[in-house]
Amino acid sequence: MRPEVALPILIPLLAGSFSLVVWRSVVLQRWIAVLGTGALLYVSVWLLMTTHREGHVVMEMGNWPAPFGIVFVADLLGAIMVVLTGIMGFAVALYSLATTGKGHEKFGYFPLMHLLLAGVAGAFLTGDIFNMFVWFEVMLIASFALLILGGERAQMEGAIKYVTLNLISSMIFLTAIGLLYGLVGTLNMADIAYKLQEVEEPGLVTVIGMLFMISFGVKAGAFPLFFWLPASYHTPPVAVSALFAGLLTKVGVYALFRVFTLIFNQDVEFTHNILLWGAALTMLTGVLGAAAQFEFRRILSFHIISQIGYMIMGVALYTPLAIVGGVFYIMHHIIVKTNLFLVAGVAYRLLGSYELKDLGGLYRKRPFLGVLFLIPALSLAGLPPLSGFFAKFVIIRAGLEAEEWVVTGIALLVGLLTLYSMIKIWAEAFWKAVPEHNQNAHRLESQDTQLWLMYTPIIGLALCTLFIGLYGQPIYELAAASAEQLIDPSQYIEAVLGVQP
Repeated sequence: MRPEVALPILIPLLAGSFSLVVWRSVVLQRWIAVLGTGALLYVSVWLLMTTHREGHVVMEMGNWPAPFGIVFVADLLGAIMVVLTGIMGFAVALYSLATTGKGHEKFGYFPLMHLLLAGVAGAFLTGDIFNMFVWFEVMLIASFALLILGGERAQMEGAIKYVTLNLISSMIFLTAIGLLYGLVGTLNMADIAYKLQEVEEPGLVTVIGMLFMISFGVKAGAFPLFFWLPASYHTPPVAVSALFAGLLTKVGVYALFRVFTLIFNQDVEFTHNILLWGAALTMLTGVLGAAAQFEFRRILSFHIISQIGYMIMGVALYTPLAIVGGVFYIMHHIIVKTNLFLVAGVAYRLLGSYELKDLGGLYRKRPFLGVLFLIPALSLAGLPPLSGFFAKFVIIRAGLEAEEWVVTGIALLVGLLTLYSMIKIWAEAFWKAVPEHNQNAHRLESQDTQLWLMYTPIIGLALCTLFIGLYGQPIYELAAASAEQLIDPSQYIEAVLGVQP
């Protein structure tokens, strides 16, 4: 029994259950949210330390050995993702205390948030491909409910697009699982990887791999399956947008890293080449979409897409350095992107709009907020010495070493266009004067005591960004150790099945 593997899933489930028990008390739900996400962060760090010390940590449910029972497996990538889930959960729970409306809280905001965190952690830790599908559905249910909470027209439109595309993705995922089970007779991912080595139908294996690629591509928001993302992420309350931006698409990226390093690594020239060009088009279309937008959260939503391209490029190049870059990029991006959405929420609190034409004067009246915006914004653009510079540097260096000149050139170009988008937000929202037609300009002078509750997670995440940039060596070494495990799937198979492939 390894409790550190199960607790990141059990804690949010228990916190959500307790929140339902105290349904009538919003105050207790708030306390449970902070304590529950704090506990999740604590056990996730415990899991990462254990995984770093021991390698793979495996827990067999009901003492049923793999591949007959369900197993939960934590390698370094899974543990890193769970730690990031804990950080985002805790930051968003604090932020929600100041921004979530009473109506949302009374109709289940906090229980749904816990359910979403449980689904995310479950997807990162499961060692069973059907179990991953189940956790994806848990996330889909929770995220759909969070999207429609409030019932505004824009939310409903965004939620319908979101759930429709994700249901299609789930159908493709389930079809691929069925075909895979028919081929190898098992659902355990280590056992699938082990038995696929003996399958003499490489064409069918590649077709199944393509189905997984499409399904996870939809979840990740990759080209050309991303249009549900900018249509939905700007519609819910900003705390929900921040949680979605930080975690949901990364579950799809994690799944791509997991299956295309562990299971579908037989025909790399074909499958990973498709991934590589998909990554290039994802980067390019995402950043062009961002450059055309003039709404704070829609710009950030399109940038999620473009940045997903860098991460997929890491697994697509399939070299040790590229995998390191991909893992490093995931760690940097989850923190930075969540933080930018939280800053957008403060701008909305002060000036009552996300439209750039209605914003202005934030730097003159709130210079500290301007600094807090510049840290993640410049990091996202890849300026040194912030975390995004090192993440992009490793990815681009891996691309040059692999002699993928065109894709690497696109990655460099996207970095420049990202900087343009961030400068546009800075010029419109922070640098120019407040527009005369904005009726909320007086709020810039107000003493809103709850603003510091919003600032606290923003400051914490900005410090994380600075730490990764200024003291990145331990983070790089962690990413390198994770990449070493991913590039050698025999370690995963041996840890789960106890056999050397």
